[in-house]
Amino acid sequence: MILLYEHPLSSYAQKIKIALREKGIPFRAEMPETFGTGRTDGPLADASPRGEVPVLIDGEAKIFESTIILEYIEERWPNPPLLPSDPAARAFARMTEDVCDTQYEAVNWGYGEVHWFQRATGALADTLRAQAAAQTKVLQDWLTGRLGTADWFGGPDFGWADAAVAPMVNRSVHFGLGPARDTPLARWHGRLKERPSVVATFVEFDAAAERMAAASNMYTTGGRRREYRDHRLEWMIKSGGLDVVLAGLKDQNIRFPWPPVA
Repeated sequence: MILLYEHPLSSYAQKIKIALREKGIPFRAEMPETFGTGRTDGPLADASPRGEVPVLIDGEAKIFESTIILEYIEERWPNPPLLPSDPAARAFARMTEDVCDTQYEAVNWGYGEVHWFQRATGALADTLRAQAAAQTKVLQDWLTGRLGTADWFGGPDFGWADAAVAPMVNRSVHFGLGPARDTPLARWHGRLKERPSVVATFVEFDAAAERMAAASNMYTTGGRRREYRDHRLEWMIKSGGLDVVLAGLKDQNIRFPWPPVA
């Protein structure tokens, strides 16, 4: 059976689970013991030098990076297809995914640093929350334009872009930053929650989110460290949270991507 190293809160892992479930592929999901610790031993490090989730294990194949995993799934199990056959439509789906994986994920992640981990309080927390809300609105307006009048981002059928957008918009909803009621994106989210592949994935997200407040101390004391990488780091700095980064470095409760500093 396929093994997926994941965390239920990871938007990248949720995207993969939705794809596997849409295709009816049995898999076992597991959160590695060393996740978030920066340790270089254990099965997660053996599968990916980055020590990030998701990682897909299919026999001898060990695949990291969510987009590459999604491509592997589509090529390994082509039916039912998640990507359309038209090259322009395929590019449309991949561009939608890329914006979600970079800009949108960073906004959600930054909001979570305040909401779950209380890395900022008072006026700074208010600033970061306001920035996240404003940027979420921009991203959701952009997605609404891409959705248009269709049921799904690929047109009449659920597909690649829907799997990528789903965890992002759903987390915004969880944070109280979801699309306004009775808008195209809100109606899309309603249709989304009727699909078994998405229902199962969101149930796992909700259960993990309920436990996050109790687990947050593990991250702020350094037992696990949140990864400040690329767009996440950019978001925190441009949105006014440079002091959050500096405090994390001082307290050694944040980390940067592999390879480590010598």
